Amino acid sequence: MGDHSKSGLLQTGVKVLTWNLWWRFGPWEARSAAILASLKKIDADIICLQEVWDDGHRNFAKEIADALGFYFIYAPGAKPNNIFMGNAILSRWPVLRSEITNLHEPKGAEETRVAVFAEIDGPRGKIPVFCTHLHWQMHHSHIRQQQVVELTRFIDRMRPWKFPPVLCGDFNADPQSDEIRMLTGQTSCPTKNLVFHDAWAFLHANRNGFTWDNQNPYVAEEFEPDRRIDYVFVGWPRAKGAGHIVGCKLVATASVDGVQPSDHYGVLAELRY
Repeated sequence: MGDHSKSGLLQTGVKVLTWNLWWRFGPWEARSAAILASLKKIDADIICLQEVWDDGHRNFAKEIADALGFYFIYAPGAKPNNIFMGNAILSRWPVLRSEITNLHEPKGAEETRVAVFAEIDGPRGKIPVFCTHLHWQMHHSHIRQQQVVELTRFIDRMRPWKFPPVLCGDFNADPQSDEIRMLTGQTSCPTKNLVFHDAWAFLHANRNGFTWDNQNPYVAEEFEPDRRIDYVFVGWPRAKGAGHIVGCKLVATASVDGVQPSDHYGVLAELRY
């Protein structure tokens, strides 16, 4: 899989971004331009997006993909005000196969959460990518835990893969929560032999990495604490370090022409590939 040094480690990489775009809240038309400008600057190879709108005539994932010259898969979820709020995976390279699944949705707590899978035909081998957005309320940890169970089963069904699975999204949960610990092997894993590295924690164990940050003016209006709730997770590295996390940083933190792009910051990870 690509060039490698005398040590045998891969020296080539792939850049993966996750970012919640805040649907059509706030000054969404001005934000749309700021989002696109931010994405062009970030220049990721694979982009996982949450709260992407589709009003039946325009699909924002398609508009972004067209502007970047990328391929895309869109998974519609909730439909507030008759406008879809979904997840999307965009890729510099073609998508060989894809699938969408609904996640656990208890009666009375309907948010229509979904997960989307795309097998990406990268230049040095296929990359299995998953994108999701879990229930948002703080007292819904029990719901998110069941969603993680279903999510990992969905991921497991998409085998086989040579490159470790990449799971991105807005999980609405702190790193120490049970639902995140289930994914990272710090408590019982819901699916056998499926565990992930948290890209931010892997490299920045002593830094907060808040993606929901009161320095963002949209967040400050909500009177909630700063939190790290957006993640790039990667399965255990394979031969020659494939999937090994070599970089991770917050992106889309600054305004563009005076417009803050979203209420969330993005997370960009670089993996050996």
